Amino acid sequence: MNWKIEVVPMPVTDVDRAKTFYVDQVGFNADHDHRVDENIRFVQLTPPGSACSVVMGEGVVEMEPGSQKGLMAVIPKAEDARQHLLDNGVECSEVDEQPWGRFVYFADPDGNTWTLQELPDYAQR
Repeated sequence: MNWKIEVVPMPVTDVDRAKTFYVDQVGFNADHDHRVDENIRFVQLTPPGSACSVVMGEGVVEMEPGSQKGLMAVIPKAEDARQHLLDNGVECSEVDEQPWGRFVYFADPDGNTWTLQELPDYAQR
């Protein structure tokens, strides 16, 4: 039996602001934006190349906005990811060099945080 994590909840205060941030600034793909009824809006966004998406909306995420901490994505090159974020107006950390990888950190407008990791052997994958 396979278990695949394919969707992670992203708690936000303003769905349109968050969608704009993730799509226009970070570079995620907008997969779905569907209003089921006056209480439920389902927005699914996916990082390029990822098999896992984030979901936000109205009536679909029960966590407090800004409480999703430390989501991690693997990237090919930390400098390139950092420069992409900076070029698109996203505040982010310097590249953090560690023996187990190179990292860039950023937060969305609600304070949900992300870690981008360049694996030490990514070039061989």
